[in-house]
Parts: sequence; structure tokens; C-alpha cells
Amino acid sequence: MIEKSLVIDEIYVPAKRRRTLDQSRVDILAEDILENGQTTPIQVRQGKGRVVLVEGLHRLEACKALGEEVIRGYLVQARRY
Repeated sequence: MIEKSLVIDEIYVPAKRRRTLDQSRVDILAEDILENGQTTPIQVRQGKGRVVLVEGLHRLEACKALGEEVIRGYLVQARRY
């Protein structure tokens, strides 16, 4: 895995993943990130000309809520079935 700084607005979140969003978790994480910084990077994969979120929706949304423009993330390989 390669850790990178990712531009938040360039990360695509699939609709299926977005449906799992819990705003109360986002609020708790935003407060924690504000106090301690981002401790766990999100995971993304390279998609068709874009970066696609794999794990870390709540961390991503918490950073957005805090007005962050970039987020730490790991670039992982897409799963093959």
C-alpha cells in the first residue's frame, strides 16, 4: 500500500457506500480529528480515470465537515473476484 495525500473533492464515493453514512459517527470523528488529527488513513483504489473510496467514508465526511481540502489515504489494489 502506498500512502498519499488525496484531494478530497477528487474522491468518488459509490452510491452503495454512501447509503451507509451515519451522521452521528461523522460528528464524533470530526471532533476526534479536530483534537488529535487524522490517525487512520482512508483506503482508495484507482478507477476509470478517478480515485474511488474503498474504506473510510466517515473519516472522509468528517474531514469535509472540518473544511479540510486533503486527506491521508492508502492507494490499494482493486479486488479481483
